[in-house]
Amino acid sequence: MKMLIASINIILVLSSIQCQNQSKNGYIEKNVNVNAQQTKIEKIELTEQTRGFHTVITFTPKSKTSVFNGEEKQSPMSSSDWERISQRAAAIDLSKISTLEAPTSGRHSDQAMISTLIITSNGTTYTSANFDSGNPPKELKPLYDEFQRKQ
Repeated sequence: MKMLIASINIILVLSSIQCQNQSKNGYIEKNVNVNAQQTKIEKIELTEQTRGFHTVITFTPKSKTSVFNGEEKQSPMSSSDWERISQRAAAIDLSKISTLEAPTSGRHSDQAMISTLIITSNGTTYTSANFDSGNPPKELKPLYDEFQRKQ
């Protein structure tokens, strides 16, 4: 009798473990799919300006466009460069980008250029709060640094 009860307990324990693993794997797959859908980055733009100076750098999956005081230059974007830049953008919580606080305020007195990052994802445009050129909020720093490397 004890053997029968022990066997039933073992079967119940093993079946519950297998059910838990299946539900955990299904949950992980759903999260991966949701994250992949949420992080489709279409365009990333950095603007920097002050009196007499205005530059806009735009990255898309196919090209990099730089506009410096109205003079435009366009070059192709490699898929590896786009992948690296779009991954940096995808790591940012885009819904909170406009509320991120800048660590410095030199742009208020012309000590620094005013910078803004604009990210287009799934047809929606997200614009960051203004920050000093060279000193973005910590959440934007990896993406900003990638822009600086690609200029």
